[in-house]
Amino acid sequence: MSDLPERLSLREVGPRDGLQNEDPVPTADKIALIDALSLTGVSRIEAVSFVHPRAIPQMADAAEVWAAVTRNPAVRYSALVPNLTGAQRALDSGFTEIEVVVSASDTHNRKNVNRSTEESLDDIARIIDLVHGRGGSVQAIVSTAFGCPYEGEVPVERVVAVASRAMRDGADSLSFGDTTGMATPTRVTGLVGETRMALPDAGLNLHFHNTRGTGLANVLAAIELGVSDFDASVGGLGGCPYAPGASGNIATEELVHMVEDMGIDTGIRLDAMIAAAGEAERIVGRTLPSQVLRAGPRTRRTPAEGTATATAT
Repeated sequence: MSDLPERLSLREVGPRDGLQNEDPVPTADKIALIDALSLTGVSRIEAVSFVHPRAIPQMADAAEVWAAVTRNPAVRYSALVPNLTGAQRALDSGFTEIEVVVSASDTHNRKNVNRSTEESLDDIARIIDLVHGRGGSVQAIVSTAFGCPYEGEVPVERVVAVASRAMRDGADSLSFGDTTGMATPTRVTGLVGETRMALPDAGLNLHFHNTRGTGLANVLAAIELGVSDFDASVGGLGGCPYAPGASGNIATEELVHMVEDMGIDTGIRLDAMIAAAGEAERIVGRTLPSQVLRAGPRTRRTPAEGTATATAT
C-alpha cells in the first residue's frame, strides 16, 4: 500500500452524466444539486452538457442552469460537448474547461452522434483549436474504451490509436469511459498499461460504471497502477441505456468511503456527500443504488437496545 497515491482527484459527474439518464429534472433542482455538491469539498464538477435538445432534452436548459449556479471559487466546473457547435455554446456561456467525447467503437459513435469515429476526431481537432484560441482547455473522452454494446470487444490498440490522435491534435488530457460497465480489473490493467507506454505524459482520467458490479474493483486496479484521477456520480446517479435496469456510474460517496479508509485523501467530506446523495435521490424520485447512502459509513453505530433475536455472520 505504500506505493498508492496520497491523494485522488475526483470529478463529480452526477449533474450531467447522471441527470441526463433520468426523466427531465426541473431547472431549480439541478441548480440546487450543483450548489450542494459545490460545498462538499469536491474540487471538480461536470455541470452540464451542450447538446441538441432533441437529442438529450434533459440538458436543454444547460445555459440557464449554469447562469444561476452559485460558483465556488475552490471548484473547477466543466461542460461536455459533442461537436463544434456545442463547444461554441459552452464557451459563450463562460466555460473554460471543455470535454469532448468520441467513441472508440465506430458503431457506437454513429449511434451516439451520427458520424464515424474518424469524423468525430476531425471535429475534435477543430474544437481544440477553437477552445485553445479562447484560452480554455480540452479533455478528450474516449467512450466504449472497455467494450461496445454493439460490437463487443474493442481492441486495446484501437482505443490507444483514438486517444493518440486526439493528443496529437492538442488535447490537454484524456479520459477513458466504461460506457456500459464492461470493464474488469484485468482489462483496466491492460488498457492503462498500453496507454502509459504509448502516451507516457498524458494526463489520464477514468470513468467507470458499476453495471456489472466491478466499479470499485476497477478503481482499485487503476490506483495500483498509479492512476489518481477518476469520475464518480453522487448517489450512483445515472444508468446505462444499453443495459436496462442496471446501475450506472460508481457512487461518489462509495469511492470516497473506500479510498479514505485506505489512507488516500480526496478532500471531500463524506457526510456532506452523503447528504448531497440524499438530495439527489429526492430530486429524481427513486431509490439510488449507493450502498453507503443506505448504510452510512463503516463507523456508523447502532444503539445496543432490546434483546437480540438473530445471530449476525
